[in-house]
Amino acid sequence: MGVKTLQDLLAEGVEGRGVLVRSDLNVPLDDNGQITDPGRIIASVPTLKALVEAGAKVVVTAHLGRPKGEPDPKFSLAPVAVKLAELLGRNVQLAGDVVGYDALSRSEGLTDGDVLLLENVRFDPRETSKDDAERAELAAALVELVGEDGAFVSDGFGVVHRKQASVFDVAQLLPHYAGTLVAAEIEVLAKLTAEAQRPSAVVLGGSKVSDKLAVIEALAPKVDTLVIGGGMCFTFLAAQGFSVGNSLKQDEMIDTCKGLLDRYADVIHLPRDIVVADGFAADAESKVVDANEIPDGWMGLDIGPESVSRFSALLTEAKTVFWNGPMGVFEFEKFAAGTRGVAEAIVVATGKGAFTVVGGGDSAAAVRTLGVPEDGFSHISTGGGASLEYLEGKELPGISVLEDAAGEAE
Repeated sequence: MGVKTLQDLLAEGVEGRGVLVRSDLNVPLDDNGQITDPGRIIASVPTLKALVEAGAKVVVTAHLGRPKGEPDPKFSLAPVAVKLAELLGRNVQLAGDVVGYDALSRSEGLTDGDVLLLENVRFDPRETSKDDAERAELAAALVELVGEDGAFVSDGFGVVHRKQASVFDVAQLLPHYAGTLVAAEIEVLAKLTAEAQRPSAVVLGGSKVSDKLAVIEALAPKVDTLVIGGGMCFTFLAAQGFSVGNSLKQDEMIDTCKGLLDRYADVIHLPRDIVVADGFAADAESKVVDANEIPDGWMGLDIGPESVSRFSALLTEAKTVFWNGPMGVFEFEKFAAGTRGVAEAIVVATGKGAFTVVGGGDSAAAVRTLGVPEDGFSHISTGGGASLEYLEGKELPGISVLEDAAGEAE
């Protein structure tokens, strides 16, 4: 069993054919609707450019944010269409709907090398429906936009862990291929799991232990070092009997954390000092305290300098590093030093020959926001949730549906 790739499709020929591409264009927007980090759009360009240059009629489907299954102007892909056109160096039409009259009429008017971006696919409630028939109905409408001799290219790695119409169901109706981005992600994650060189290290941050519990349990027995920072570290500190003041904490996870600390005491590394603040604000009063001395009424917003030093010593000696989740509230400069320090340590490891992966989401945004060179890492993933589920050993529906010997519609 194998996955056919974009290169296979190009070899078969796409000139004059409709190609439906599922991209991941879910970029962050500010209050004025301006894109703050175009990373995912940039990552989608190689696949789209290759298809355009080969003469395909390209129809792109993607989502933005979490609309409630109906049109919502604040989640429109309009700013994405503008940025995508700029990066591709050609006009990108934006349909006013997902599979309605405008999408259909525009798709019928496409000529070789044209690009049509459909409006946010999550404006249609069938995209995320749990009902197979409803999803199949939307998938059939999407396929109609590229015609019977069309093809499907899955290039949105950030959504391959979702069993959704534009990710899973369309692949059952058209010859299907992994785009450049998805193929690269699969290769990288296989290298992280099956071929990881030792010593190996995982760095986990973010807010909730519950979000990362499965990956901790999957990776702790396999790695040499598991560094835990971010908001989730306070539940672990509470599990050690420390008071964490007003820091983010999941009381229902404390016993679970105690069990993890008992089982993996030699692997799990927690912060020894914390940057605390008297409120959640960029200009809050702050100070560094020992991890077991967080004052009442204060909250931890970053790991402290001693922790950065200790973690860096571990990471710079690792041969394989996977990082998912910031160490603190990096969006506030006063609380960005922990995330920056860990990122820079991973860059050092890369320079020494380590294989290093940034696991998408907030970590990737932090790299760009803090000005850490992107080429200082072996790979920056576009899919945080998908990366984690792969490392947990879960089957990813959007990948498994591509895996058949012929690469033809099932």
